Amino acid sequence: MSQDAHRATSLAIGGFIAMAAAMGIGRFVYTPILPFMAEAIGLTKPQAGLIASANFLGYLLGALAAASPMLPGGKRGWFVAGLTGSALSTAAMGLVSGMGAFLLLRLAGGIASAFVLVFSSALVLERLAAMGRPGLSSLHFAGVGAGIALSALMIAALEAAGMGWRAQWLASGGLTLLALLAALQLVPPGEATPPASSAAEPGRYDHRMIRLVLAYGLFGFGYVITATFISTIARSTPALHAIEPLVWLAVGLAAAPSVAFWITVGRRLGNEASYALASLTQAVAVALSVLDAGIPGILAAAILLGGTIMGLTALGLIQARKLARGDPRRSLALMTAAFGLGQMIGPSFAGFAFHFTGSFRAPSLAAAVALVIAAALVGLPLRRHRF
Repeated sequence: MSQDAHRATSLAIGGFIAMAAAMGIGRFVYTPILPFMAEAIGLTKPQAGLIASANFLGYLLGALAAASPMLPGGKRGWFVAGLTGSALSTAAMGLVSGMGAFLLLRLAGGIASAFVLVFSSALVLERLAAMGRPGLSSLHFAGVGAGIALSALMIAALEAAGMGWRAQWLASGGLTLLALLAALQLVPPGEATPPASSAAEPGRYDHRMIRLVLAYGLFGFGYVITATFISTIARSTPALHAIEPLVWLAVGLAAAPSVAFWITVGRRLGNEASYALASLTQAVAVALSVLDAGIPGILAAAILLGGTIMGLTALGLIQARKLARGDPRRSLALMTAAFGLGQMIGPSFAGFAFHFTGSFRAPSLAAAVALVIAAALVGLPLRRHRF
């Protein structure tokens, strides 16, 4: 392997580790820990939804901050700050008890995860493109699925050892801190060559970009209800209780290779057509999670959900970078903000809907409809392809 190839691979691995830590663990570990928190301290479904929404509000605020031209410093500094904040806020969840503290910590964790996603995507993808190795972007995004799978195994092992939700949060924070130390070595200082300036006004976007942003926001709403409550659904359903740890593990294992798969599909069909196809696939997963109470159904839902979350994320961000005018950070942050708004609404909506209906069926089906609309917004290119 040449020195340039080695540097590109090391950089992609650094991005992989960062995404696994801040997104796969720091952001998503709430899902497998939630059932244990609910049992131990009596969290209601509306409270559980509010805690999730606080994290996603932080994600929205972090994305908006990342887009601000007033933000001082370089990409790597904020990338490191995001990873540090994710580790500390995750661990601190195991040290507090009140709703106010939970909300503030998950808010901080959301801000941190948005910074990691925006700045690692801008930093790592820019450098890989400059090195002529854009194909390694799939490895960068695959970190989220690996982090989800690792957290599922860790939480299951801690439960088997008799460790409660506090130890689970502390262990998750500790693992994120170790990932930070590794990422510091693999993502070195030094900015990529900035893109050439565009004559177009930076605040203007064409209709394709606007449709993509709207679809990305609907994706945020569409995936998040199932992603937040699928472990709770499994644990609260007698026929599924025994396989509850496997459900979240299936999400992570399916997510890890999904980016490479969807990027390959994107090269064949185009990013927008592939985005529409992945949105429809995820709509099936979301509906299946509440329409089939059996083991095959919930596992199929988990696999299809995991197999599309990061595929949609990658396709969306790659297409946004392609459509960007000037510095892609603005477009990446705009996409992340739309996504953050959608996913902030989802858990609270689902929690309160459960309170009134006693089921996640109605909000989940609403989420599936949102994903179908997202597919329609960007799906016009589908007409130009034959399957």
